[in-house]
Amino acid sequence: MHEYSIAYDLYATARTAALEHHATQVKKISVEVGKMAMVNPEQVAFLFDTIRSDDPLFKKAVLDCVEADPQTTCTCGYSGTEVYVCPDCGALPTLVRGREIVVTNVEIEVED
Repeated sequence: MHEYSIAYDLYATARTAALEHHATQVKKISVEVGKMAMVNPEQVAFLFDTIRSDDPLFKKAVLDCVEADPQTTCTCGYSGTEVYVCPDCGALPTLVRGREIVVTNVEIEVED
């Protein structure tokens, strides 16, 4: 179950960023999950909630996962979202983007 390790890595990344910025509370972690990452975002969110439940810094934290469409290119010049067969020449396109899982934003509260 690789979703657990992904959820833990998201938690650890957000915790590190929060501590570096002297946060009193983590409010929201925004994550972009590529559709070709072979990850179930709902499972990641559920596991993240389980991991964060014991950390007071994450008491009200929300994990916001957004799925990102794949981007491909082909030697014939095609560029688009077709993953398996190039619609122009029938070749296998190269996946340029779509396997990534990226933390795009960590929203925190800090004391004045």
